[in-house]
Parts: sequence; structure tokens; C-alpha cells
Amino acid sequence: MKDVDMAKELLEKEKLTLAIVKDGKLVFSSYERGIKPLYTAVEQLKNELEGSSVADKVTGKAAAMLCKYANIKELHTKLISENAMKLLNETSIVYEYDEYAPYIKNRDKTGMCPVETLSLEVHNINELLLRIVNFLESIEKVD
Repeated sequence: MKDVDMAKELLEKEKLTLAIVKDGKLVFSSYERGIKPLYTAVEQLKNELEGSSVADKVTGKAAAMLCKYANIKELHTKLISENAMKLLNETSIVYEYDEYAPYIKNRDKTGMCPVETLSLEVHNINELLLRIVNFLESIEKVD
């Protein structure tokens, strides 16, 4: 079984939000929502993620940038944004998706996802990483 198929199957069977598989082994998984799981995987395992396959529930531009930064080989996502597709089309990442949307919506469906918004004008991975850290810290204070 291909790594991406294994990741996709684990996402479904285990009701995960993120599954990362490399060389037939699950290297990272999460039940958490949002950008945090992928950000955490990249921060903790960046060098190990090169050539791995990701199955994610939602992929916006920020998640696509993280996949590019980590040199992910393949991506399967249930929902992808237009900006994520544009970015992935400029990489060697092979990707597939179930649904496409102009942008990722926020959790209450009243507007754009805050992480999608913060990534719109970002083209540099270091700036994106800093913005994600600031965002995650701000929502942890609210919780």
C-alpha cells in the first residue's frame, strides 16, 4: 500500500484530523483541529518528514506552505482552498482532494478562516511560522 493511501485510510478509520506516513509507518497523527497539528509535526519532525505522505482534513495556504517547507511528497485532503492549490501547483508535491473551495471558512462559517487570512500576504516560511505561533498563542489565552 502506498504511504498516501495508508495515511488516508488511517484518517478515516481512526477519525483523525491529520495522519503522516513515511516508509509504511505512521510518524505523526492528531485529533486536534486547525493548523496546530501540522505546525506541531513540522516543528517537531521537520527533517524526518521529507518524502512523507500527509492526509489532512482541511488544507489552506498555510498548510500547503508547511507541506512545501517539510518537503512532503504526497498530500490527500478532504477540503482544499484555491490559494493552497496555486501554491502546490508550483511544487513537486502530488496532491488530491475531495472538495475544493475558494477559501477555507472559519469554524462558525461566517467568514474566512483566521489562518487562511494570515497566510494570504505571506510568501516567506519564516514569517508564516511566526504568524502561526502568534495565532496559536492568542487562541490559547482565550481557551
